[in-house]
Formats: sequence, C-alpha cells, structure tokens
Amino acid sequence: MIIRIKSVYKTYGGLFFLGLIGIPVGAIIGLIDTIFGTVLLKVTDIRETYPMYLIPFLAVVGVVIAYCYFKFGGKSSKGMNLIFEVGHGEEEIIPLRLVPFIISGTWLTHLFGGSAGREGVAVQIGATFSHWVGKRLPIKNASSIFLVTGMAAGFAGLFETPIAAILFAMEVLVAGSLEYQSLFPAFTASFTASAVSKALGLEKFSFALSSKVVFDLSIFWKLIVLGIIFGMVGGAFAWCLKLSKRKIGNRLKNPMIRIAIIGVCLSVLFLLFYKGRYSGLGTNLIQNSFYGGEIYSFDWLLKFILTILTLSAGFQGGEVTPLFSIGASLGVLLAGFFNLPIELVAALGYASVFGSATNTFFAPVFIGAEVFGYSYLPYFFVVCAISYIFNMDKSIYSLQKISTKQ
Repeated sequence: MIIRIKSVYKTYGGLFFLGLIGIPVGAIIGLIDTIFGTVLLKVTDIRETYPMYLIPFLAVVGVVIAYCYFKFGGKSSKGMNLIFEVGHGEEEIIPLRLVPFIISGTWLTHLFGGSAGREGVAVQIGATFSHWVGKRLPIKNASSIFLVTGMAAGFAGLFETPIAAILFAMEVLVAGSLEYQSLFPAFTASFTASAVSKALGLEKFSFALSSKVVFDLSIFWKLIVLGIIFGMVGGAFAWCLKLSKRKIGNRLKNPMIRIAIIGVCLSVLFLLFYKGRYSGLGTNLIQNSFYGGEIYSFDWLLKFILTILTLSAGFQGGEVTPLFSIGASLGVLLAGFFNLPIELVAALGYASVFGSATNTFFAPVFIGAEVFGYSYLPYFFVVCAISYIFNMDKSIYSLQKISTKQ
C-alpha cells in the first residue's frame, strides 16, 4: 500500500503542486487582464466619442508601434507565433517585454480605430508570465505545462469563461489533440483568474437565451446547414488572413512603410463606413445582434475584411472578439432564411465562427454554453461540430499543428 501511494505521488505529486501554484499565478494574470481590459474599454469609449479626431491618425500611431517593435521588441515581435514556437519546443524563452509591448500596442490600435480583438493579447499575457514562472520550478515539464496554464488563465481572466478557456488552451496548440497533463494547473489558474477579474469588476458579456426551440429532426438539419456556413466563413477568415499577411508582407517589406500605407487606407475606410462602426472589437455589432439594434446585411463582411487588413498591416490585437461579432451579425442575417429565432442563430454564429477560425471544437461549444446558457449546449455541440469539420483545417494561428490522430 505504501509503495502504491509513493508511486501515485511520484506520478501525480508534481501536477498537484503545479495546480497549487496555478492559484497565485491565475490571480496575478487575472489582475493584469483586468487592468488591460478595463483600460481597453475606456479607450473604446474615447474613440467612439471622438472618432473624427482619432481615426485619421491611425497610420501615424501605426508607425510608432512598428518602430518600437522593430527597435526594441526583439523576439516579442513574433507575438502569438512565439507562444506556439515555445509550445512546440522550437523556442525556449518568451521575453517578459512581450507583455508591455502587446498591451500598449493594442491600446493604441483601438484608440485610433483599428479593427482588432483582445483575446490573443490576454493569451500572450498569461502564457508569458506563467511560462516564466514554470521555468523556475524544479519539476519536469513545468514550463510547458505552465505555458498552457497561462494561456487558459489569460483567456479566462478576460472573458470570464473558465471552462472554455481551459479547453481552448489544451486544444489550440495541436488541433485534434488535448494537453491532458496541463488540465489541473489550467483548471486552478483559469477559475482563479476568472474570479479575480469578476471581483475587480471587469465587464463580461453574457446573454440568457430565452428562445423555445424543440430539438427535433427538422431543427437538426437546419443546424447542420448553419454549421456548414459558419464553418466555411471561419475557415475563409483564417485563410484570407494568412494570404493577406503573406501578400502584403511580400509587397511592402518595410514594416513601417507597410503600416503607414495601409493605415491611411484604413482610416479612410473606417470613416467612410459609418464613422467607425467597424473599428475596435466589434462589441457594438454584438450588442446590436442580441438587443435589437440595427444590423446591416453587410456588417459581417465589412468587419471580416477590415479586421484582416488591420492585422495584416501590423497593428496589434487579437482576432477572437471580431470573430464573435462576425458570427453574431451573420447569424442575424441567416435567422430569417432558416425561420429560427434571431438571438439563437446569432449565438450559434458567435461561438462557431470563432471555433472554425481557430480550428478548435470543445472551446466554442463551452463558450456558447457559458455565455448563453447550458440548456442550449446540444445546439452549440451540433453546429460547432459541423463547423469544425467544414473549416478545411484552416486556423488564424499559422503555427498550429494538426494531430495525426484525428
């Protein structure tokens, strides 16, 4: 019996210890996420109040961002790609300077009207700090386990969806595979980060669906078709983003010239299209989708295009919240064609376009459940499963690997 206990401790004792360490790590990441997220919302309010005074200077601030990264950024300029390289064992160090660079760059991008997200930033914040901690722990594989742990905590601290965050971090590095050894530390860190950001008052989006739709065969077929559409849109976003970055990068090799030229074009487009309606996170489109605001038939497409151009130019921020807005506004458009409640189809688009663009399955299912209610989990499961199949294995994360076990 004693031998068996020793064997269990030898096998799982380190993971249990890492799980305990995950609590303070999650708390710190939750605090940083709260500061980042709160300032970002304030920045958004300022831009929406004075769009004509800020959006014209997007190119200027873009040059500042590009110059700072070029001059002082070092490897941190790789951003999310560096996180994936470390996760795959191709790099060993994530410089701590990545955190202030990505945070300040994202704030400036949003203040002056770029169309970008925040999730990728939060994941990088969490991964950088947690991996730094893991490198200093005398436990085998602690740094790789804590990389996933930090990714989960960063996601959870910003969106306050800890279960989706855990699953996202575990499945995103290698599509079709889960990093099971990180489960317990990711669990403690994610729930702690989420609790801290909630306690500190970080705004969370949630919407309780009230649509009464019987899950029968006719509904099932509609969900399948919706899954195909959302999957193709998410896959197309990932494909277009990769293509755009490559084509623009080849034509405009100097990062400062690239961001200046495209920044000027973006300023004109953002002001031309309803004075900044498509700037920022896209939370305005999400709010309109669920609370009866005006959604145009082309909202999802313009947000799609302008987000790709913003990120291809070299502006900072994530992709996920714009993907939420693309999916939700597209869902509003599709609801009438399928004779389904608008808020239900918007919610399905919100989750599944995110999943198909990131090439993840479990995370979008549970982000749908955590944001809109667990009673709709079967609907999210069907649509996200189909969208995962039909995204053509495309991902916004260019260094994501595909499991051979799929």
